Amino acid sequence: MLQEWLTRSLEEADFPEQGRLPGGHFRRLGQGLLELVPDHASPAARACVLSVGIHGNETAPMELLDGLLARLASGGLRLGAPTLVILGNPKATRQGVRFVGTNLNRLFRRAPDRSGSKGNGQEDAGMEPARARELMAAVDAFFARHGVLPRLHYDLHTAIRDSRYPRFVVSPFTERTAVEAAQWRWLAAADIQAVLHQHRHSWTFSHYSKHYHAAQAFTLELGRALPFGHNDLASLGPMGELLAALLEGRASPEAPPGRMAFFRVDHELMRASEAFRLAFPDDTPNFTSFAPGTLLAEDGRAGETRVGETPLAVVFPNAEVEVGARAALLVHPEPPPTG
Repeated sequence: MLQEWLTRSLEEADFPEQGRLPGGHFRRLGQGLLELVPDHASPAARACVLSVGIHGNETAPMELLDGLLARLASGGLRLGAPTLVILGNPKATRQGVRFVGTNLNRLFRRAPDRSGSKGNGQEDAGMEPARARELMAAVDAFFARHGVLPRLHYDLHTAIRDSRYPRFVVSPFTERTAVEAAQWRWLAAADIQAVLHQHRHSWTFSHYSKHYHAAQAFTLELGRALPFGHNDLASLGPMGELLAALLEGRASPEAPPGRMAFFRVDHELMRASEAFRLAFPDDTPNFTSFAPGTLLAEDGRAGETRVGETPLAVVFPNAEVEVGARAALLVHPEPPPTG
């Protein structure tokens, strides 16, 4: 039955409230919310949140996770760690779109925050703000139930464009929680090719778990967004093995972090008005570098944006974002960690 969870969630079909699986049991917590509870947590277990479909048209992570659930159901894996499995935006997935009303992955902020400002989605109406509140509550409750274990959240995505590094992770910013050195070794072994450090709070789903729950948390970009059945899952085999190790609560494969390229955000390029355009082609891959003085964007309110005295690369460029939203990240390389 576990192997049918994704399909039944997308079809809005009935799914059992609970059931057995090798090493534990599952509990359905709500639409697109499934908790896997081991009979006995393994010594290396973490309380894991594995989320997919926060953007509805990013299907490769869904297929990857679906395969792991099938391995659990068949006994190919034995559950050893409590895991919250999340299908983020089923309605958008059913429609084959990134989001229905607004970008869900900008709404994971409590209100009021310590800064005194209101949360981006906490009091707003609409399907995605309501879903963000539901997912935040689910994560809060899950980590509270398993408070004695270290916390981890991998939010699995695919990008809307090609990339010089097709598989990369975004490490959310927070003043409170440092990245464990082991995470870099795990991600390198999972064939992640690049790491991007955020420079400020971003209010994404992985940021939520890191900022509010001190979890080891990342947004993982696993190739390009494609329809179901068109994904190259073979290239995600090493990532699948990392996730399998997390589900079983065992030691994860490791490799030297230096095999990954590391970047840090220099600043964000924001869309300030309706009269906005990016000055480079729409098909420009992520991590494309631009020389000093290059025109990057023109905006009717903010004017021109040009590269300064040092080269910058562009990540997540999207001229079609809402006014006031981020249209691109501008990043620079940095050395890999030495620890």
